[in-house]
Amino acid sequence: MENNDFGFEELKVWKKASEFKNEVCKEARKFPAEEKYRLTDQVIRSSRSINALITEGHGRYTYPEQINYCIQARGSLSETINHLIDALDDGYITLEKLIYFKEKGKEVERLINGYISYLRKKRDEHKHKGKDGE
Repeated sequence: MENNDFGFEELKVWKKASEFKNEVCKEARKFPAEEKYRLTDQVIRSSRSINALITEGHGRYTYPEQINYCIQARGSLSETINHLIDALDDGYITLEKLIYFKEKGKEVERLINGYISYLRKKRDEHKHKGKDGE
């Protein structure tokens, strides 16, 4: 049987970010109708962006580009948590739900940071071999 997976689908960080995104999106769809094009849209977009940036970075040729996209993914994770804090402030989610998402977000953040460290190590190894990070 032929393997049609792209390499990023095997990354633990991508898998965990995808789980986080799916849970956040499910919760965001419960927000009031008047938030459909405001907070609901923002939280869904930022949570999707985490995976998209990890994926785009994975498809880049150089380690510096891969690292940059992972740093942006970490920023989108922070943005998602901020939107969830807004949802708490507006009474759309409970404190318990926010704490749950923060815990899940911290797990994703640890994996992103670990992946960034791995990519930096690989970049530095290539530099020592006389290459320029590619």
